[in-house]
Amino acid sequence: MDNKLGNPQKTIEIIQKYEFAFQKKFGQNFLIDPHVLEKIIRAAGLTKEDMVLEIGPGIGTMTQYLAEAAGKVIAVEIDANLIPILGETLKDYSNVTVINEDILKVDIKKLAEEYNGGRPIKVVANLPYYITTPIIMGLFESQVPIDNITVMVQKEVAERMQAGPGTKDYGALSLAVQYYAEPYIVANVPPNCFIPRPNVGSAVIRLTRYEESPVQVVSPKLMFQLIRASFNQRRKTLQNGLNNSPELSFSKEEIARAIKQLGVSPTVRGEALTLKQFADLANIMDNMQK
Repeated sequence: MDNKLGNPQKTIEIIQKYEFAFQKKFGQNFLIDPHVLEKIIRAAGLTKEDMVLEIGPGIGTMTQYLAEAAGKVIAVEIDANLIPILGETLKDYSNVTVINEDILKVDIKKLAEEYNGGRPIKVVANLPYYITTPIIMGLFESQVPIDNITVMVQKEVAERMQAGPGTKDYGALSLAVQYYAEPYIVANVPPNCFIPRPNVGSAVIRLTRYEESPVQVVSPKLMFQLIRASFNQRRKTLQNGLNNSPELSFSKEEIARAIKQLGVSPTVRGEALTLKQFADLANIMDNMQK
């Protein structure tokens, strides 16, 4: 197809034609590497049965690839200046719907209902770095039916999502992502694969949603409060971190008793605990409240 994007020349041509100005506030970096685009499509495992939600289609580069691989594509773009460009670059694809809206304000559950009969959707995106975490956590926490999320993020964030206990990258984000999904880094992507070039390396990560979380926890809310308290003051012991948390209303004695019941040392740091141990600790403390 003559209007197929994915290479630098075509991207520059479109940008110049529309006199498009990149907006820093939207974190716009357009992908210009067909090999990376193909890897993303493969990783998402798209079929003609799938509905894909694309966040931040930009000028429609990846949208074209998605439209060819999936049954239906809903592309949500916040920047109104990109809407006329998308009108041109996607005119040959009848299975694409573009919505000019902020993804954090969109009712995605309603979209899945409307366009996919409530069946699980797949999410694919080249995410702006500054809102990666709110978008991903928003997708998981809002009970949207999701099969997998395949996204381009800052390399360091991808590594944090996949990190295990005791490593420097391990933290609240690792645990939150791993409670909901299995993370897998598909590819590292250098800055020269984008226009304009970002200052940091990127990575494509696929998060395959669990049908059922690998850990059983009565109150996920309490578990995440414990996780946040443990990592807010990373250098402190688990006991001190929990004692200092404004989110928790347990006494010093209750916290000490719960940690003892968990079977770990009172001087252990939160970063040494597995997701299962945090779930167990939440269940122990939940019992104390009853």
